[in-house]
Formats: sequence, structure tokens, C-alpha cells
Amino acid sequence: MTTLRRLCPWAGLTACVSLVLFLAGCESRSISDSSYRRHGHYTGSKVGYRGELNEFDVLGVERGAQITEEQIVRSLDSAARIKLRKGSSILLIQSGAAQPDPPMRQALETHFNVVPFSGQPPRTNSESYAKSLRLAAAQAGCETILCFWGTLESARRDLDTKTISWVPIVGWVVPDERQHMRIQLKMAVIEVRTGHWTMFAPESFESRAMSDKLSRESSDQGQVHKLKKLSYEAVATDLTKIYAN
Repeated sequence: MTTLRRLCPWAGLTACVSLVLFLAGCESRSISDSSYRRHGHYTGSKVGYRGELNEFDVLGVERGAQITEEQIVRSLDSAARIKLRKGSSILLIQSGAAQPDPPMRQALETHFNVVPFSGQPPRTNSESYAKSLRLAAAQAGCETILCFWGTLESARRDLDTKTISWVPIVGWVVPDERQHMRIQLKMAVIEVRTGHWTMFAPESFESRAMSDKLSRESSDQGQVHKLKKLSYEAVATDLTKIYAN
């Protein structure tokens, strides 16, 4: 080992980089800002991304408000099952995005009339923002608001089938990687007339893909597109099964 280090001063550094690649842990990113990450950093965020909506923003639950036991009991007594009518109009919001992803709109348009709306974080308090959403939906003739959140989670491990050559840093070989990715969604279903709401999460989907140094970004984005499409189609199916019957 001493001889090797003397002949190639880059050997120790290369080994360290290999170890870092192998130990690269799980990372997550929003579906609304799903650009490729290289070594834990974005190569470029989606233009206009300002962060995510909070459930409180959308549902109109005022944090820190003085709540009485009577209010809780009245809310429970007035609670009712949320229903969606097939063919009805819905206001569709994707948290963090200026407009919902087209595949989600397309999946829902087979069952509903979809009106897209911005999901960028508000600059006002939660209660007034939630009422503004309901008013906007009412003015558009929408009976229901659908707001969805999503994360993409990935864990990368380099393959043992390729060996890193002991060469100067300028020309070193980065091993092929197999990326394991999954998508997790959750959705709020809000009745415009009453403000009653419920939430559900569809089935999560996973994908595995191998890439080399040159194809890593295109492979990553291919996985993102595939997982979004599968998950969005599942959401549309689940909505009709659970709430439109």
C-alpha cells in the first residue's frame, strides 16, 4: 500500500471518493422541484419554485387560535363524508408549483372537469388563504378543491461490477450506479361549500435504473417522469373509487 501511494498520490483520494459514492444515503425532493441532484445538490431548480404549501394553509386551521371544547364537538357533529360527483368541476392545486403537472391533470380529466390553480405559498395567514381558495373555486364553479403534495426519495449505491482505475483525478472513472427511487403522494379533498375536508395517500411506486456518468441525469429524470405518471393515474383511480361512489 505504501508503494502504491508513493507511485500514485491520487490513490487515497480516489478511494475516499469511491467510499463517498457508495455511502451516499437517501435524499428527498419535492415533485414540484424535481430537477436532478448531483452529489446532494441540485443542478437547477424549477423556475419560480418558492417552497411548499402547508396543510394549515389549505385547510384553514388557524394555528395558535383559542379553541373551545364546544367548537370541537360542533365540528364533529357536523362532519360528513366527502363526495365527488363524476363530471363535476374541481380546483386542482399542486403544492409548490405555479400550475399542476400535466400528467396529473390528464389523469383527472378522464373523470372530472379540472381547473388548474397556483400552489405557490401564500403571503397571508392560513385562515384567510383557505377562504380565498374556496372563494376562487366557487367563482370558477368548482364544488371541490384537490391539493396534492409529493416527494421523490432515492438511495444510490454504486455497483461492485466496476473497478475504479488508479489514475490522475482529471481522468478518473466514476462507476455506474443503480438508483432506487420511490414517489410518495398525499392529497387533501376539500368541499368548497362547507370547508369540510379529508386527506388520503395513494399507493407509493418504486423504480430502479442503472446509469453511467454521462446518462445519469437523463436516467434520473426518466425515473421521475415514470413514477409521476404511475402515481397520478393511481390518484385518479382512487378518487373515483373512494369519493365518487
